[in-house]
Amino acid sequence: MDPGLYLRSVALGTPVVQHRLSVGLRRHALIWLAWTAAGLFYFTQDFAPRLYRNESVPWRNVLVGWMAAMYICAAFTPAILWFGRRCPVGQGRRWRWVALHYACSAAFSIVSTSIEAPVLMALGVFPPLTRTRSFADAVSALLVYSFHGGVVRYWAVVGLQAVIRSRNQARQRENEALRLQADSSELAARLSAAQLSALKAQLQPHFLFNTLGATMSLIRQYKNQQAETITGRLSDLLRLTLEDVDAQEVPLWRELDFLRVYLSIEQVRFENRLRVGIAADPDTSDALVPHMVLQPILENAVRHGLGQSEQSVCIRVQASRIGKDLMLTVTDDGPGSPSGGFEGKGIGLRNTRDRLQCLYGLAGALIAENLNPRGVRVTITLPFHFGRAGDSECD
Repeated sequence: MDPGLYLRSVALGTPVVQHRLSVGLRRHALIWLAWTAAGLFYFTQDFAPRLYRNESVPWRNVLVGWMAAMYICAAFTPAILWFGRRCPVGQGRRWRWVALHYACSAAFSIVSTSIEAPVLMALGVFPPLTRTRSFADAVSALLVYSFHGGVVRYWAVVGLQAVIRSRNQARQRENEALRLQADSSELAARLSAAQLSALKAQLQPHFLFNTLGATMSLIRQYKNQQAETITGRLSDLLRLTLEDVDAQEVPLWRELDFLRVYLSIEQVRFENRLRVGIAADPDTSDALVPHMVLQPILENAVRHGLGQSEQSVCIRVQASRIGKDLMLTVTDDGPGSPSGGFEGKGIGLRNTRDRLQCLYGLAGALIAENLNPRGVRVTITLPFHFGRAGDSECD
């Protein structure tokens, strides 16, 4: 192996090794600290009643005895934790592993007591009644007092490990659920954006084909000057469209500029038969509206108003703020809808309704109605805002 490559691999691995060592040292320090706290707890539990009864308390022997027992438990704790990871309580073969842990807890209590007895004898703190006995007698005597405590301490370690493992698993499931929720929200946003783009793309060729069809009609009627004017203004309209091709929302003033260019084309076609008025409250000019939201409404008004009557038609566009909403109104004095209904009236209204629902949910609405004695009014309502609208609600 190349020595340079080996040195680089060692250098790259050093932080990982150091991190593992640091984690291991902290874990062992925490284990010994916990058993020290347990030893002090048992010491005070043993010491306090004797002091209350005014008995002579060999506090040094009591303290050393309990701390020796606890530190023996601390030495076995890593092995208990390892076995607990291999055979976790509450998972998999639960009853088989619980029985196995019961057997191990008994074995742990016997082994730890067998180690504790000679340690206490060597330290000279073994209970006086058993000081002169043999090692077997000392272990037997200590087991009588310590066996159940050893079993409890084993299960305390296993139980605490199970609680921590359960908490970590719950946290992992929560993080996974949050990640899936975030992925779902991102996917929904992408699908919504794709649907909005598809709806907008549906509008763009729609008005383009209609305008080109009108231009061809003028050419066939030998109205070349008018056709050239329409072609020039159509190029301006396409330029404005391409500048905002990726935008779902634009300021109202820009939408009205786009609308004026479009209406200038229609006025070339219909000359004096088409009269238009646009009025917007000053505080609404920077409010955001869906791009090309008014153009299909105006196109319907022109086509149905002038196409079904030889009379002139006046179209008025108004924008005003009402509370937290922006209201856009398009009114014409044409013949109106003969059937009195506007559901399914071509791409324009249907497409606009779908876009409003995608962008604003229930806060966006389009209402079309006949006026008395004649005319049509289309009212678009959407949240008044300057920044980005809320999350799209397209399914």
